[in-house]
Amino acid sequence: MNRLVKTVLLAGAAWGALSASAVAQEAAAEPQASTVDDIVVTARRREESLKDVPVAVSAFSSAQLEQKGAADITELTRTAPSLTLQAARGSNSTLISFIRGVGQQDPLWGFDPGVGLYMDDVYVARPQAAVLDIFDIQRIEILRGPQGTLYGRNTIGGAIKYVTKRIDADEPEGQIRASYGSFNQRDIVASAELPFNEKFGISAAVARYLRDGYGTNLNTGNEHYNKDVTAARMSAEWTPTNNLFFRLAGDIVKDDSNARHGHRELAPSPASVYDTNAGAGDRNSVTAKGLSLTGEWNVNDWLTLKSVSAYRDGQTRGNIDFDNLPQPILDIPARYDDDQFSQEFQAVLNGDRWSGVAGVYYLDATASGAFDTVLGLYNANTALSLPPGTFPVGLTTLTAGSVDTKSYAVFGDFSYDVTDALSVSVGARWTHDEKTGTVFRQQYAGIRSPSFGNAGAVLFGAPRTNYTRTREFEKFTPRVSVSYKLNPDLTTYVSWGQGFKSGGFDMRGDAVAYPDTVKGYDPETVETWEIGLKGSLFDNRLNFATAIYDSSYEDQQITTQYPSGSTVASVVDNVGSSSIRGWEFEGRLRVSDNLTVNGMLSYTDAKFDQFLAYIPTGPLNASCPTQPGCFVDVSNQRDFQNTPEWTGSIGATYTHWMANGSNLAFIPSASYRGDYQLFETASPVLDQGAFWMFDASLVWTSSDDRLTVGVHGKNLSDEEYRVGGYVFPGALFGDSLIGYYGAPRTVTATVGLKF
Repeated sequence: MNRLVKTVLLAGAAWGALSASAVAQEAAAEPQASTVDDIVVTARRREESLKDVPVAVSAFSSAQLEQKGAADITELTRTAPSLTLQAARGSNSTLISFIRGVGQQDPLWGFDPGVGLYMDDVYVARPQAAVLDIFDIQRIEILRGPQGTLYGRNTIGGAIKYVTKRIDADEPEGQIRASYGSFNQRDIVASAELPFNEKFGISAAVARYLRDGYGTNLNTGNEHYNKDVTAARMSAEWTPTNNLFFRLAGDIVKDDSNARHGHRELAPSPASVYDTNAGAGDRNSVTAKGLSLTGEWNVNDWLTLKSVSAYRDGQTRGNIDFDNLPQPILDIPARYDDDQFSQEFQAVLNGDRWSGVAGVYYLDATASGAFDTVLGLYNANTALSLPPGTFPVGLTTLTAGSVDTKSYAVFGDFSYDVTDALSVSVGARWTHDEKTGTVFRQQYAGIRSPSFGNAGAVLFGAPRTNYTRTREFEKFTPRVSVSYKLNPDLTTYVSWGQGFKSGGFDMRGDAVAYPDTVKGYDPETVETWEIGLKGSLFDNRLNFATAIYDSSYEDQQITTQYPSGSTVASVVDNVGSSSIRGWEFEGRLRVSDNLTVNGMLSYTDAKFDQFLAYIPTGPLNASCPTQPGCFVDVSNQRDFQNTPEWTGSIGATYTHWMANGSNLAFIPSASYRGDYQLFETASPVLDQGAFWMFDASLVWTSSDDRLTVGVHGKNLSDEEYRVGGYVFPGALFGDSLIGYYGAPRTVTATVGLKF
């Protein structure tokens, strides 16, 4: 309660100052400059002005993203508050996402992401191939905080909505964009809309992204951190009557970029952070595709019924070299497979003083995979004192399994305008998840198991884990908000809501090292208070949004991997509780007809109140030295991962209009990220210090808006910063402390043509 009172007092002080500004500018408003363009979003499943939505949401239009030369959604980390989007270790296209400290770094099959990704209205259950390249879109929306009363799948940390374009042309039209840049970057994106008549049309887009590597695998001579991606989308839209609409859409992404092995941070290590000496193999292949059918029926002026049916599947084949040396000291060949079917029915309601959405949702998903943990330095003769020649040098642990998920949900969120200024929203969700997990771990003497090409590998003991089990999870999560219009341009709101993520099974669980792994892990919940203020000031020259929030995080699911004897063991703990408090601001100011300034600033105070970690027997286990291991509260030794205390950005767009009607826009920006840990346990070698990044674009647009020519510079100061890592110390594991780095300085020239 004390935390909530402090939050309210801080909010009151800030709101009072901003409200006073609003009153002052109303009294003496002078339209000295053009207004800032408004953005329409569908965060609440209906079209609303961004500044009127009583939800913490950021929106980026396709024009904004193209003008800045944004390549994929990870670049939004630089401009959206409290956000971390990164490519995962070992791959260019597997997404790691955090919002306000809530997320999921582990992309292994079976783990639910803490931040939901939606392509239009379709929930994407797996992070593989989710680093979406930006092409053929209308906008991207980022919703912060628990989302469940408005969306098909409950997401505990927030949601990212990738909204693609619908056909709106009266006659055939298209566009093509080609780019060339640093590291021999060659990109080409083409899209077209073909309306056959007023009732039926098709659209298609295809993208090809090629780039040489930022570095080299010095062991094999192959490129490292390269890009080789092909993506395509196609849709057919049919409007048989004014009240009916159908859309059939398909998409595919194929990523054949080489495996990313990272950089060895301890000697021997290459001089360049983008080079490696890995010997596990450079082959990597990721494919994801989907098909969806959307139907809308405008029953009358106040009711629209909607159905969204979708199927998606994906395959990943790759290699991760944990030690980054030519020898197979700690190598991980892996494969993942997943598929999902989802069905959602919605009823969207709009009356004179009320509006809302109600829906039911069903998800049937399977995620499976296998990987080897190869310990090439393990000598069975020495370790087990067996006769010479009984086993070859090297030990491999095969981990394989699957998780089947069936999810059922009913959700709804309704708003009522009590007065012209006061509105109340009430929402709720009931979720029932059923998960069946199969986990198998078997050790083999030899380098790699039979599942990954070594037919001569010899069984080494009984299976360490071998079980199939089903668990069910159920939760009711409500949400309430009250919004009040201080004036037509300024809205304040307060909201309270709960988020829920079901439990599951640890796909790496080792029943020898941790027998309770067969029980699985429990759900986690978040309860969030939020107070926000958004709208326009100074005669609509400034659009802004600010919010203060306070979250209580319970039973947080944390994955910990650690060396355990002759293998790498894993524990997924429900560690206890934590508190996350923060403040966010983002705004856009039109200084003059030529100059617009935009920026954001966010503060996150995330702390573990209790962290009950499973500590195995060893030097660090003073609490239960005679047992296999026990749970110990180590909250004073843990911090949130991927959650800097401060993030911010400042940018501008200066447009010079030429006599012939064309224009030249200069778009510089700077972004800041405070220091952050890559894991909950501090690692001085790997943890990233605070840094700035500087970008700039220069874009010329013809008078008819059909031709654009741009030059885009990214990370102009050539900052070296880590976005991921591995920590496996010890001689048996090759003292593997591995860092993965963001992109270096790049410059790209782009030409776009609309026809």
